[in-house]
Amino acid sequence: MNIIMGIWDFFAANILTQPAYFIGLIVFIGYLLLRKPVYEAFSGFIKATVGYMILAVGSGGLVNNFRPILVGLKDRFNLDAMVIDPYFGQNAVTAGLQEQFARTFSQVMLLLLIAFIMNLILVRLKKWTKMRAVFTTGHVQMQQAATAFWLILFCFPTLGDTQILLIMAVVLGVYWAVGSNLTVEITQELTEGGGFAIAHQQMFGIALFGKIAEKMRSSKSKSLDELKFPGFLSIFNENMVATSILMFLFFGAILLVLGQDYLVAGGFMKEGANFFFYIMTTSLNFAVYLAILQLGVRTFVTELTNSFQGISNSFLPGAVPGIDCAAVFGFGSANAVTVGFLMGALGQFIAIMTLLLMKSPTLVIAGFVPVFFDNAVIAVYADKKGGIKAALILPFICGLLQVFGSALIAGWVGLAQYGGYLGMFDWATVWPMFTVVMKFAGYIGVAIVVIVLLAIPQLQYRSHPDTYFLITEDYDAYLEKKQQKEAAKQ
Repeated sequence: MNIIMGIWDFFAANILTQPAYFIGLIVFIGYLLLRKPVYEAFSGFIKATVGYMILAVGSGGLVNNFRPILVGLKDRFNLDAMVIDPYFGQNAVTAGLQEQFARTFSQVMLLLLIAFIMNLILVRLKKWTKMRAVFTTGHVQMQQAATAFWLILFCFPTLGDTQILLIMAVVLGVYWAVGSNLTVEITQELTEGGGFAIAHQQMFGIALFGKIAEKMRSSKSKSLDELKFPGFLSIFNENMVATSILMFLFFGAILLVLGQDYLVAGGFMKEGANFFFYIMTTSLNFAVYLAILQLGVRTFVTELTNSFQGISNSFLPGAVPGIDCAAVFGFGSANAVTVGFLMGALGQFIAIMTLLLMKSPTLVIAGFVPVFFDNAVIAVYADKKGGIKAALILPFICGLLQVFGSALIAGWVGLAQYGGYLGMFDWATVWPMFTVVMKFAGYIGVAIVVIVLLAIPQLQYRSHPDTYFLITEDYDAYLEKKQQKEAAKQ
């Protein structure tokens, strides 16, 4: 047993929770199952791994670029507040587990394993479960396993290790399978049969806002790509230019409030450096890292979707991989990313000011990951489904929900005192509802949560049984079938 756990610990630490290598391993195995030569499989492994590393450089650069603002707003104004961010949330769980529940973080790894196996089983039994996506985003699984561990311990603090892990694994594993499955149709349509779903922190948000965006579309709706500015405003027709200018205004305003002296004292800016060019460089870096991120997406997504056919044909027929939400930045309108970020940030800042004015016992500081990745992703889908109006309004609403929902749940379950909460859409809306049901209904609440989740793909299937599996198995045939149905209605 110790040998098995040792192998699992090695695999979890070095591959499963390191998404670049996990994606690379999936590509390597997929190509071997497609009977490709070993050298081609190895080449695919390299391209997928490097591509994901490029994506990680872009994502990390965006986060680090935002750090002076994140730290400054907390320190400069002496705010004793929690940060809504997956990494702050994971650190908060780590800090509080032993003190609050006398548990260790090592149990989170076991939870991750059982939940992942649950996801695979549900997809393997797709004939009955109607699940079509495998959650492969390892670092996100780690963050979610940590937060789920805390929330369910809050509901059942006296349970033994085995019982609590089984409850957590079932709830989290079903959430991963159902959530990623919710994004299959909308992602296939966005990417024109890209062959992947989204497995991240806003899966229910993507599905919900996608439906709302469809309702907002009218015959006059235009997408952001169709928006053309006249005269001197035409410079905003270029995504890189528009992003740089808007970020200069956004970062510039906040950095001016923080002040040059603070930035120098905090080590963010070199003493004697020009303040204007520091702001300019910070703003332009946003466009640089966004371009790097999009390059990474293009590099690894093709390899993953091509090779995953080997896995789906052999073990999980008709399934698609659920991957990082940043993958959609290579599709849809490039300007939607910037618009979503800005509107989501506006929503978050208004919500934070509301908490301050209401003298909320739980104060929130905006973390970059929720304010960017949730809202930019939702804007990409909203623009595709509902046009400009949806791309402006829906990320703004998401920003409000992220702050208000996180403040309520983190204050209630005791995570706020440790300085962080995961804070992204599903964990500010869906998981707080799970927690309320399980806390007050006990084991019956667990059953209710699992049954409701399992019912969701059944309802999806009933709405279009003839194309439900076709969309992942043969996208061209799906489009043909869909066109025939639309023609029959007319």
